[in-house]
Amino acid sequence: MQTWKWKVLRAGAFRLDGGTMFGVIPKALWARMTDVDEDNRIPLQTNCVLLQSADRQVLIETGFGNKFGQKDRTIFAMEDRWIGDTLQEEGIDRSEISDVIVTHLHFDHAGGLTYLPTPEASAQSSFPKARIYTQRCEWEDALANRSTMTRTYLRDHLAPVAHQIQRVDGPAEILPGIRVLPVPGHTWGQQAVLFHDDQGPLCFPGDVMPTIHHVGDAFNMSYDMLPYQNTQTKRALLQKAHQEGWRIILDHEAGPAVVHVDQDERGRFVLRPATV
Repeated sequence: MQTWKWKVLRAGAFRLDGGTMFGVIPKALWARMTDVDEDNRIPLQTNCVLLQSADRQVLIETGFGNKFGQKDRTIFAMEDRWIGDTLQEEGIDRSEISDVIVTHLHFDHAGGLTYLPTPEASAQSSFPKARIYTQRCEWEDALANRSTMTRTYLRDHLAPVAHQIQRVDGPAEILPGIRVLPVPGHTWGQQAVLFHDDQGPLCFPGDVMPTIHHVGDAFNMSYDMLPYQNTQTKRALLQKAHQEGWRIILDHEAGPAVVHVDQDERGRFVLRPATV
């Protein structure tokens, strides 16, 4: 089995409303778990993963990008940073990225697929030589804007890269040693990404559980299209991760993003920071 060198890349901090991030969980409970600002927003991060082999540079997720105006940047408290800055810090030109995998196409995951070279210009592909992998269902839903959120599937994130999209139908090995697995709940077409390094298996599950605090069955987001389905997906994923010793990389965790799965004395799953 092919193993990969990898690194978590921080593509920009932002904040979202804590109530929507925790759904049916009351504020009296979730506010004890995380910081809350005066606008009821909690700190989040856009965690991406760079996978490297002898002949490929693969990026999982792209963050929110650099196309948002000042009004939106203020609403979401977006850091003045995007995946292009992060890659530059790693000494990697965006044209060197051979493949991009997105778990789903919401703005905070797919926004960095395209960029504005100048504020007056049209959006262009951020990774002009890359193949971009998404589930066929997710791509079709994004183009049709099938979401309770009216401004999360945005055309300027999608249209300029349509010719680069590789549509995947269900579970598949899309590259040697890299598999995708449908994990419906947050969206119908969300996918997790699985790969190995020399220490064992890792999983990037997208918004199945965006932070370390979303491990519990009821800790789903108001943004989830299928909250009950997400609970079932999350439970099955955690069980498999616990049995097989996966490390999990959390997409929006502002603290340590890599965790392993334990169980407490009552048999409930618990996420703890992992040794990378």
